Amino acid sequence: MSRDQDLFGTDQPPVERREFTAGRLSFALENGALRHVTLDGIEAIRAIAFLVRDRDWGTVNPTILDEVITQSDDAVRIAFLARYENGGARLDVDVTVQTSADGVTVSAKGRSFGEFETNRAGFTVLHPINGVAGQPVRVDHSDGSSEASVFPYMIDPWQPFMDITGLTHHVGDSAVTCAFHGDTFEMEDQRQWGDASYKTYNRPLALPWPYLIGDGAALEQSVSLTWAAAERADVRSAETENFDATVAQLALVISPQDALRLASSPTDLLAVNPQRLLCHLDATLGDTAGQFDAFARAQRACPETTFDLELICRCDADPEPEILELSAQMAAAGFAPASVLVCPSVDRQSTPPGSQWPACPPLEQVHAAAARAFPDLIRGGGSVSFFPELNRKRPPVEMLDFVNHGLCPIVHAADDLSVMETLETISHITRSARAIIGTRSYRIGPASIAMRQNPYGDRTLPNPDNGRVCMADDDPRHRAKFGAAYAVGLATALAPSGIDVWTPAGLYGPRGVVGDAGETWPLTAALKQLAALAGQPVKQATQSGGIARLVAGNVEFVVNVTDQQINDLGPYEWRLTDLSA
Repeated sequence: MSRDQDLFGTDQPPVERREFTAGRLSFALENGALRHVTLDGIEAIRAIAFLVRDRDWGTVNPTILDEVITQSDDAVRIAFLARYENGGARLDVDVTVQTSADGVTVSAKGRSFGEFETNRAGFTVLHPINGVAGQPVRVDHSDGSSEASVFPYMIDPWQPFMDITGLTHHVGDSAVTCAFHGDTFEMEDQRQWGDASYKTYNRPLALPWPYLIGDGAALEQSVSLTWAAAERADVRSAETENFDATVAQLALVISPQDALRLASSPTDLLAVNPQRLLCHLDATLGDTAGQFDAFARAQRACPETTFDLELICRCDADPEPEILELSAQMAAAGFAPASVLVCPSVDRQSTPPGSQWPACPPLEQVHAAAARAFPDLIRGGGSVSFFPELNRKRPPVEMLDFVNHGLCPIVHAADDLSVMETLETISHITRSARAIIGTRSYRIGPASIAMRQNPYGDRTLPNPDNGRVCMADDDPRHRAKFGAAYAVGLATALAPSGIDVWTPAGLYGPRGVVGDAGETWPLTAALKQLAALAGQPVKQATQSGGIARLVAGNVEFVVNVTDQQINDLGPYEWRLTDLSA
């Protein structure tokens, strides 16, 4: 097995990273994007990139051509052609990066060949979150005005800033200004999706998408970063949790088809020994009686495991007849879950800013009907998709016993570093979720690397070449050492937040822990150890210098979440130590 197969589950090599320094400025270049732009060693900008999205918000990766790099002790110039192809059309963009003594400018001149369909084509700038969330920022607008504001501390469900021509924030002893030219820019709080950044992008979401860049049409944009001496700003510290946390119970998600396989092979659960199984029933697919029967068969085969129901309803104008019928079918099948999470089908999809909300009964009406249909069950709500869907359409918390949302680290970027950087964001998400749900029981899942269902398009994206693809339903890293390291890192990040149940994988399928022939992967072994810790008090949960450390009960988990050797841990390697020995 090759090193790449062992670490990433694919022979597709990681993206090449090249480091540059020019005076006080340092940055990396990855596939045409500037990453980790630092000033005097302090990160000022997480990324500057010319990005193209397709109609499903998937990233169209460019082919980089004709690259020329000129470098001296105090200046760097990089020029290349980025070629984007989508639906038979082509967008060629000449990109230039030029540093100077007091700044860097990234400019782009593009031309379309054919009618190029896109949801977005232009510069995206990411500001980091650590040391930035809750900090002052000056926002410049196209009418020449400026406003003094702050980067959101709690995650903003919509866009914190609109019509942006410049953003100025403090980095050490400097005020750093990022100026935008060539289009209308606005910001979204990308922490919602797990990204460790605030994202400023062009073309307002209120405008129609997808749209066409006409054959022969030209575009021109630039981003300039400059700095000046300024008094060092006070940095707001992150708040700590105010309760004693224990390690969450672990669940695996199953479909009706998975349930039938499990019923005939119940020992498959021994691979992880989860406390719970999350049964996904989609009423829009029909044959709901058959779906309930499949789950009942699995439950009879695995009587020691707790079963939970994730119930996706059609939710007509009056949801009660449908939910009552489903309850009757469940009873007739003999399926007895411990809890039920009810979600209207339309709420699996995201409603972006400026879009019309789909027809759906009020959530109060939906959950009142669920209370009458399932009076003896623990009942939940929230999102079966991700945190943005919970944040933008908040459930009636007072009517619920628990609130749920999922996680996915490949919504906007799928390179290895970006996926692991999402772990920085988990505390921001859980803190913001707690501001919504208070002390209600809190569940997370599904939360695998690959995406179960795409709230932002018509489909998850195919991955026939076994690569690193945004919003794909199958990611090869899930079955490699990377997947195990990510899961241990995620468990560590979630541990202080008082999560009661987390669902980091499926039992079977592309996001599962047991393969078609019964094979298992590094993730399987890691999750088995994490499941065994359920209920243990969390004593330490930290991540620093590429190492995540979780101490629960008398056990210490340490994991290297990088592709480099760190002390005695190899790339993406984890170690379990019994501290009582």
